[in-house]
Amino acid sequence: MPGIPRLIPAAVAAAALAAAFAAPSCQAAEDAPAKPRLRVMVATALQRDLAPAITLTGDVEPRYTSDLSFRAGGKIATRAVEVGQHVAADQVLATIDPAEQTANLQNARAALASAQALLTQAQLGFARQKSLMGSGYTTRSAFDNAEQSLRVTQASVDSAQAALGTAEEQLGFTELRSGVAGIVTARDAEVGQVVGAGTRVFTLAQDGPRDAVFNVYEALLVEPPKGGIAVALQSDPSVVATGTVREISPTVDPASGTVRVKVALAATPPRMSLGATVLGTGRFRPQRGITLPWSALFRQGDGPAVWVLGRDGTVSLHPVTVARYLDDAMVLSSGVEAGQRVVTAGIQFLRPGQAVDAVEGGAP
Repeated sequence: MPGIPRLIPAAVAAAALAAAFAAPSCQAAEDAPAKPRLRVMVATALQRDLAPAITLTGDVEPRYTSDLSFRAGGKIATRAVEVGQHVAADQVLATIDPAEQTANLQNARAALASAQALLTQAQLGFARQKSLMGSGYTTRSAFDNAEQSLRVTQASVDSAQAALGTAEEQLGFTELRSGVAGIVTARDAEVGQVVGAGTRVFTLAQDGPRDAVFNVYEALLVEPPKGGIAVALQSDPSVVATGTVREISPTVDPASGTVRVKVALAATPPRMSLGATVLGTGRFRPQRGITLPWSALFRQGDGPAVWVLGRDGTVSLHPVTVARYLDDAMVLSSGVEAGQRVVTAGIQFLRPGQAVDAVEGGAP
């Protein structure tokens, strides 16, 4: 087989030539630098008890109010105050025509004078019968009659005195007095109007403690607010006061879905006058959850997600449930555990399973 030996040298030469070309390519691959990893910023997920501050608008109201009315009926003759006016304690606010009460007082005085005259006559008659009885010049029947007349006239005097006191009191009822110091907030009757006893004429906001009143959404009152309430005047936020929740209405306003909350102000600045609009800031509805910066939020399909850095240095996309959005962070109720590291910068360049270099930062 003389042809075979000729083929061997040719094959060896071809292999040597191929090796000569391949050797530089392999050397180039070994010498090429490795592709650098993407550098991202990460934050450690923290679990916190959050009670975000919520600011609501309300107004200043009096702690105590009084509905003022005449204790006797009649026609209003005078009115001495206007709505918004401050009044002193026991100040006369209005009067009704006292003609009827004055006539009753005069009649009571006349009745008392008549009863007293009869009493004087009865006293003299009884004294005479008593003297005659001692000397035997009168009968027992005459003496008893004189004594009975004395007792009847004495009772008449007592009754007339009581009637006079009532008439004097009724005359006093023609004046409507404030009782306590305060500010007139409403007027329900005018001069010339006939009012009955007990009909409201004025409403008085008593001097003393003040409340800031807010209409709070029912969802915020799952638990009472934590700590005090900071109250500031809307027109000038530098005018501030602190307060505590004093009363929460047991009913919900069906129209607005809110609950009326009264905050007792510890010390009301003079500029926080009645009816002033105020801003109340408190911490309602505390909640426990995972907090992360806004920048960690990514979208997966139609839902939110975040990129979680594993211990092997690779990232994976985790769907999450956002419970609440804060000014500079978000609160997650599921999807991330406390202690996990979440990518907060560079998320737009990531893909599942990608290895990255992590830099700590962007803590919530």
